Amino acid sequence: MKLEIRRLLMSLYACTVICMVLGGSLDDFQDFKTLSFLENDAVSPSTPAAPKPLMIDLTLIQSADSKGAVCLDGTLPGYHLHPGSGSGQNSWLIQLELCGWCDTIRNWVYRKTTRRGSSKFMENQIRFSGILSNKAEENPDFFNWNRVKLRYCDGSSFSGDSYNEAAQLYFRGQRIWSAAMEKLMAEGMQYATQALLSGCSAGGLASILHCDEFRDLFPQSTKIASIQFYQLQASIAPKSADPQGSWNECKQNHAECSSSQIQIMQDLRNQMLEALNVYSICSFLYNCNNIMCTELLTLNYIRTIAQSVGDWYFDRTDVKAVDCPYPCDNTCHNLVLK
Repeated sequence: MKLEIRRLLMSLYACTVICMVLGGSLDDFQDFKTLSFLENDAVSPSTPAAPKPLMIDLTLIQSADSKGAVCLDGTLPGYHLHPGSGSGQNSWLIQLELCGWCDTIRNWVYRKTTRRGSSKFMENQIRFSGILSNKAEENPDFFNWNRVKLRYCDGSSFSGDSYNEAAQLYFRGQRIWSAAMEKLMAEGMQYATQALLSGCSAGGLASILHCDEFRDLFPQSTKIASIQFYQLQASIAPKSADPQGSWNECKQNHAECSSSQIQIMQDLRNQMLEALNVYSICSFLYNCNNIMCTELLTLNYIRTIAQSVGDWYFDRTDVKAVDCPYPCDNTCHNLVLK
């Protein structure tokens, strides 16, 4: 990735391929209950009558402990892998799991008692859907690839390398990333002819941080790309900039935003569009008040995104899909955060 593009991505907390302009999310620093509710579709069928989902076992990285590559509580990190087949046997898609960040030791201490900080609490199986699906009608370009979800248990977007002795917290995200890539290369990823690094929210930031490292794992002949999904709630008016909490209600429910707050977000939207237009990158920008991740969405959204990602990755066409300004989109399933 060119240096100037990377700087743009980091400065906007935007994404290389897919980005949410006025999308809301959860309180990325504290509210894990909302995310657990959102992720229900990624773990189990949404209704009793739903078709049997593709459930993939958790694999712990046994070699990680000797490298100090451990979760917040010191347990082994893990991943879920569904092997590729046919024409996708040497193609790999890595999905970096989402779930916000922490900004205080207290939050990190709590996090290590959940599946976001300890593999002791991770599900033995999770559902693969969206960009991880094995159904051609749902995931037309990547359904038969080797598809991996790398579990997120360091709280810092797979970055950092330190230890807090007083709180017994292992901040080893960078080591987890390295150990996971080493393991997957040994599992066959070293023979990849094409690979895609994907992430949402905290995983989206991790995809930006590790995009160059991912590229360096492979020979130049291997087709490599990364996609990131990011929402603005974690970026707009953080606590340090809004100590009185005047943006809290607006961030949780856009219907509560004042006209001046809406205008500020629209100005940010316009600035982002102007910046993205400078570069030939794929964009999928929508204005719904929810978190948008390919493994969490209903089928009608997944198809649209999957087609856009496939068209971009395989160079079929340039993709710059931009929604109308908020709140004009009446197809949104808006999320009100508590």
